[in-house]
Amino acid sequence: MGFKNFKDLRIMTSGRFHAFLLLLFCVLQRSEQTCPSVCLCISDTVSCSAAGLNRLPRSLPSFPTNLDLSHNHLTWLGPKSFYVMPRLEKLWMAHNEIRNLSHNVFSNVSSLRVLDLSSNKLQIVERHHFQGLWRLEELRLFNNKISQVEAGTFIGLSSLKKVYLSFNHITDFPFFSIQDHTHPFLAMLDLSSNRMSSLLWEDVKALPRLVQQGLYIHNNSLICNCSMYSVFWHWNLRNYDSIRDFADEHFCNVNGDPRTSLQFLHNNRFFKNCTVEKPVMQPVVDLLSDVVIYEGDRAHLDCLTSLTSKDLSFSWLYPRSGINDTLISMFPNGTLEIQAAMVNDSGIYLCTAVDVKQGLNATREVNVTVLLPAAVPFNTGYTTLLCCSVTLVLIFAYLFLTPCQCGFCKNPPAAYSQGTLSCIFSCFRRQQPNGGTLRHVAFTEQLMGEERAGQIPQSSQ
Repeated sequence: MGFKNFKDLRIMTSGRFHAFLLLLFCVLQRSEQTCPSVCLCISDTVSCSAAGLNRLPRSLPSFPTNLDLSHNHLTWLGPKSFYVMPRLEKLWMAHNEIRNLSHNVFSNVSSLRVLDLSSNKLQIVERHHFQGLWRLEELRLFNNKISQVEAGTFIGLSSLKKVYLSFNHITDFPFFSIQDHTHPFLAMLDLSSNRMSSLLWEDVKALPRLVQQGLYIHNNSLICNCSMYSVFWHWNLRNYDSIRDFADEHFCNVNGDPRTSLQFLHNNRFFKNCTVEKPVMQPVVDLLSDVVIYEGDRAHLDCLTSLTSKDLSFSWLYPRSGINDTLISMFPNGTLEIQAAMVNDSGIYLCTAVDVKQGLNATREVNVTVLLPAAVPFNTGYTTLLCCSVTLVLIFAYLFLTPCQCGFCKNPPAAYSQGTLSCIFSCFRRQQPNGGTLRHVAFTEQLMGEERAGQIPQSSQ
C-alpha cells in the first residue's frame, strides 16, 4: 500500500515516533520501580541487608519509607545517593565500611527520621553531613572511629531526640551549640566510652535540663577535679538515670594518670575539700487557691503541690509579720493550722515544698479571707430595751388589775396626803345594798403650786 503523498508519510512517521517515546518512558518508569535483584521489597520496605554490596544498587524504587543497607561493604556515599526516594523515613546502614560522606548525600530526603550509621569507619563528623534533615529524630553514630565532632554539626536538626556517639575516639564535644531553642526535644546524648578528659564544665552545666538528664559520659578519661565532681554530685543528688544505671562505671584519673583512677561516686573522700554549690532549685508554680473563713474559726491550709516525693521539707510565709505564732502550727505533711483567725490575718499565705534530692521546689499560694461573724437579728442593746419594756408592761398590768388588800392602802399616812409630783394609791370601800364592798384603785397626780383638785372619798362607816 503506498502513501498518497509525502505529507501522509510524515504524519505516520511522527505518530510512530511519539508512540515509541511513550513506550520508552513507560519502560523506564517501570524499571525505576523495579526491586533490585539482590534486595527484598515488601510493602513500604526495601531490605538489601547482607547482600554483599560494595556500592548502592543502580535502581532504587521511589515508594519505600524504610531502606535497610546494613551488613554490607559500602565505603562511600556520593551526592544525592537517595535522591529518588523522597518518602524515605528510616535508613539503616550499620556494619559497613563507610569512611566519609560527601556533600548533599541526603539531598531530597528531608522526611528522614531515623539514620543509623553505627559500626562504620567514620573519623570526623562534619557540619555539612546532615544538612536538610530537619525532621531527623534519632542519629546513631556509635562504634565508629570518630575523633572530632565539628561545631555546628547539629545546627538545623531541630527535631533531634536521641544522639548516640558512644565507643568512639572523641576528645572534645561542642556542648555550647546545644541550647533550648535549638534542640528543644533532645533527651539523650550518649558520649560514653570515649576519650574525653578535661571538659568545659561550665558549658556542661549550661546544657538544658532535659539534655543533662540524658547525658551519658561514663567510661571516659576524666581528670579528677572539683568542677567535675560538682557536676556529678548534683546529678547524683537528682538521681539521674545516667548516674543510677552506671554508678560503677564512673571513673576519674588523679592528676590525669590512668594508673590512679578511682570511682569518684563511691570514694568521695578525695573531694572533701571541694566546695560544692547548693543545688539550683527549679521552681514549679502551682495554682492559687482561695479559703474564706469567719473570725474566730479554725483554718487548715494545705501545701499540696505537683511534687510527688515523700521526702519533702516545707516552709510558710505569712502575709504579716505580727501574726501570733502561738496560735499557728504546721503538720508534718505541710498543712498549716490557724487556731483562731482574725480579720487582719487575711492575705496570701505562701508555702514552699522542697525536694532536695531532685533539686526541685514548688510553691503553693493560698489566698485567705477572714470575715466578721454574720449579723444577728437583735443586738444586745435592742434585746435589753425589749426586756425592760416587757417588764414595765407587766408591772403596770399587775398594779391596775390586781385588787388592793393591804392596810397601807386603807389608812394612808398623813405625810402622803399632800405632796408634789407623787403617786398616791388608796383604796375605798362603798357599801352596796347587798352588803358587798366595791373596791377601786385611784391614781392622781398633784403638781407643785396647784390647789388640791379634790379629795379622795372615804368609805362610809
